[in-house]
Amino acid sequence: MRYRWILFGAFLVVPIVEIALLVSFSRVVGIWWTIALVVTTAFLGSWLVSRQGRETYLAVRRDFSQGVFPGVSLAHGAMILIAGAFLLTPGLLTDATGFLLLIPAVRETIRRWVVARSANRWTIVP
Repeated sequence: MRYRWILFGAFLVVPIVEIALLVSFSRVVGIWWTIALVVTTAFLGSWLVSRQGRETYLAVRRDFSQGVFPGVSLAHGAMILIAGAFLLTPGLLTDATGFLLLIPAVRETIRRWVVARSANRWTIVP
């Protein structure tokens, strides 16, 4: 029940913040520069997500062919997918979040944090 309220808050607050940021930004730099920024981030974001997604796919295939479970590569792939979703959403805040997730060091930091946080919550039986 708690997660439902968190999601509701995110679905309510994020669009309002994005609209406010876009309007404020366009008032400072102008509407055409704002549109140019949105188009540029869409182009750059789609190129980066495609490139990194392809590299991650090849890393997963390589790990499987070597008989290694590709846990790290799968985690990075999931975060690249989430980055693509953030970049698909128009807005400055979601674009910044999406681009942050495309930085390998940021993804690795998040992955390690999630692993450390969840290490004592589940028992893995081989």
